[in-house]
Amino acid sequence: MDDSSTTPQRTSYLNQLPDSDPDETGEWFDALDGVIDRLGPARAQLLMARLHDRAVVRGVEIPPTTSTPYVNTIPTWQQPEFPGDEMLERRIRALIRWNAAVMVVRANRAADGIGGHLSTFASSAALIDMGMHWFFRGKADGSPGDHVYLQGHAAPGIYARAFLEGRLDSEHLDGFRRELGGQGLSSYPHPRLMPGFWEYPTVSMGLGPINSIYQARFLRYLANRNLDDTSASRVWCFVGDGETDEPETLGSISLAAREGLDNLTWVVNCNLQRLDGPVRGNAKIIQELEAMFTGAGWNVIKVVWGSAWDELLAADSDGLLLERMNETPDGDFQRYAVADGAHIRDHFFGTDPRLRALVDHLSDDDLRNLPRGGHDYHKLFAAYQAAVTTTGRPTVILAKTVKGWTLGSEVESRNITHQIKKMTGEQLVQLARRLHLENDVDLDGLANGDVPYLRPGDDSPEITYLRQRREVLGGALPSRPAAMRSPLTLADPGCFSEFDAGSQSKAVTTTAVITRVMRNMMRDPAMGTRVVPIVPDEARTFGMDALFREFRIYAHGGQRYEPVDHGLLLSYVEDRTGQILEEGITEAGSLASWTAAGTSYATRGVPMVPMFIFYSMFGFQRVGDLIWAAADARARGFLIGATAGRTTLQGEGLQHNDGHSHLLASTVPSCRSWDPSFAYEVATIVKGGLARMYGDNLDEFHYLTVYNEPWAMPPRPDGVSDADILAGLYRFDQTPASGARSAGVTASIVFSGSACSAARRAAEVLAEHYGVDVELWSAPGFKQVREQALEVERWNRLHPDQTPRVAMVTSLLGGEAGDGPVVAVTDYMAAVADQISRWIPPNRTFTSLGTDGYGRSDDRAPLRRFFEIDADHIVVAVLTALARSGHIDPAVATSAIDQAGIDPDVAPPWTR
Repeated sequence: MDDSSTTPQRTSYLNQLPDSDPDETGEWFDALDGVIDRLGPARAQLLMARLHDRAVVRGVEIPPTTSTPYVNTIPTWQQPEFPGDEMLERRIRALIRWNAAVMVVRANRAADGIGGHLSTFASSAALIDMGMHWFFRGKADGSPGDHVYLQGHAAPGIYARAFLEGRLDSEHLDGFRRELGGQGLSSYPHPRLMPGFWEYPTVSMGLGPINSIYQARFLRYLANRNLDDTSASRVWCFVGDGETDEPETLGSISLAAREGLDNLTWVVNCNLQRLDGPVRGNAKIIQELEAMFTGAGWNVIKVVWGSAWDELLAADSDGLLLERMNETPDGDFQRYAVADGAHIRDHFFGTDPRLRALVDHLSDDDLRNLPRGGHDYHKLFAAYQAAVTTTGRPTVILAKTVKGWTLGSEVESRNITHQIKKMTGEQLVQLARRLHLENDVDLDGLANGDVPYLRPGDDSPEITYLRQRREVLGGALPSRPAAMRSPLTLADPGCFSEFDAGSQSKAVTTTAVITRVMRNMMRDPAMGTRVVPIVPDEARTFGMDALFREFRIYAHGGQRYEPVDHGLLLSYVEDRTGQILEEGITEAGSLASWTAAGTSYATRGVPMVPMFIFYSMFGFQRVGDLIWAAADARARGFLIGATAGRTTLQGEGLQHNDGHSHLLASTVPSCRSWDPSFAYEVATIVKGGLARMYGDNLDEFHYLTVYNEPWAMPPRPDGVSDADILAGLYRFDQTPASGARSAGVTASIVFSGSACSAARRAAEVLAEHYGVDVELWSAPGFKQVREQALEVERWNRLHPDQTPRVAMVTSLLGGEAGDGPVVAVTDYMAAVADQISRWIPPNRTFTSLGTDGYGRSDDRAPLRRFFEIDADHIVVAVLTALARSGHIDPAVATSAIDQAGIDPDVAPPWTR
């Protein structure tokens, strides 16, 4: 019933439900209007709540307000007129569908094939085309355009569209999943592999959705801080209904509503199938998602049924069709998608004679072809238009589709659909006919294996229309231009030079140092506003609360309360223009924020410097997949693992002690990982990272571990340059033995991070009590040292006719120390230092001491004794190596073990 005469017009599913007595309904409306007019909305709310309770008492089941009947949200009479040439767009879509399928089929002609996916794009082609033709803003006019996150498995369809546009040719399509020949196409959206084409890596399910939310929020952050005008940009994210089971997908949807992100639209492709079978075979995924998003505060638009259902719903005066739609589980709908019309008539409509009578006038073919809403241009245009005109909250469009749509009865809606990558000649003939392309291809040739791509001429109606639509919207998508709209000026070197002097005798933590470096950068007049501090509700733990009042915490609505600590110097201050992103307890959300800021140089042309500081244990270990995706997206910035190390965060124990993040960091090629010991190292690494990322324009990011243990920071040693530190290994100090006691041998102790104190103490003991000269080497970057050595090793392998080069680590440790041992010690697993082991000079032994095993709760000294990385164990490691090489009597090492109280028969820590 259309109640527009008595109530304000609004989009509501209720407007299209059958009403057996509209006059009575009108009387109820009049009564409610009278209460509101006489007594106000509060009285009306109370009456509605009491009526609800009364209905429940009388046994009337009222569905939750978060769930509506299984029909389209937008009634037929509220659909806007579709503005385009529907027939021409269908023709274009048919060509794209064909080329997408052919590309995958041709790539898999060999017996084993190379993979690829047919069915995801087949189900989402109309969803994507609607955006491409009418809504998605491009970047060709120099603007940033829209941010479109596409389903990774739909990549063939995106390539097929680019082929029609002339951006790719047939050689590119034939290179699908064969990237090493020079013209290939990556399997999925990978910006690192196709830097001018893809923008957002999305195939690792769940990561695209969470990144899209924080991207939309970051656009508001830029606008509110007057760094960029983002008013013309929207974020669109295509999501699979099965993908919503990933925690990252739905884990942050409340943030989008809380922040009022009406610049964000999700399109959930509800083809009702996971990779192996139904998403909710015994229930209804669209209804489940509607409840979740409605409860989270989103605007929900359901596009369930195509236009051919409108007449049937209008004739459903008894509500039988609506009831049947509501009660039918998804598993049955999948069965109907592959059934013939007779089966649908008997099993779906045949449950009641009155319901069956609704479709007596339809043939079996009509019933079999009743469309789902996600394939109907009129329904989709209405939904997209409603999404872009909604204000104050994000929108999700739940569009019902068929997986593998148009690919034929042996492919579409089958449980095996996702795995299908090949099609027979007969299946291709069937596809051509279903797409009305039988006059464009040789059907006999298809049956014999001749499978062509189809592309009309540049002056054809299809190509002309396709290009005109994209020209109106600002150019082709996806696209990642290299234009820099607002270049970044690097901070003044004075921000970093103050740390060269050390802290004299004052004990300082490297966490405090990185916070001060960050503050200096934020105060820099040239670069300061571009720094984006990000923290997941641990700012006070990391000593960052001093930044709250000066730089303020970002809050899109400002601070509407007086904080309990308002009178204190370190009070909690929020502001609409605040610089700090305090994300709450979410490492995943914080990493998504970091990614949005770290890719802003490319997606917005506005370089930002994100600095995400977190518990090191909950960084690489917890959100490693998001970090990998950020690397794929070519993110730049700093990840800072605070409270680092397995023995440094005393008292916390197994769940909080990080002894392995540097191993995890070593697996990411574009990550340069650092474990600095001293203030001047921290400052130099940050300064060097800025120069590489934003001066040399390198797509990399930097991971630093910092500690909550204080020690006196030494000044930078004479002769140690920035280049020495950034190379990852340099000689920090030398501790000579007294002449009278000298054993005539030099040992080298290599350390990083918090192991510096034990290494320096061990050097003193070795020199004073055992006559061993010791060189102390700081290794803030084991990964960089290893990669330089690998580069040298590769050069030597490929240039057998030339004089071999020498790795830096081999050259440095092969200098004046002779054949004495090398002992490396870190607060991480021994494998971290082992990264350089094979390049130690062959005349020197190498021992690495690390913290293998689970963490424990205790003080630092007993923890380091337990993990065998304290000064005593370093001394023993050096003496034992000297004894094995014949430089000293083994009894000296044995005596040192006894004096230190070390039990040689105790089980190693990684077994306890």
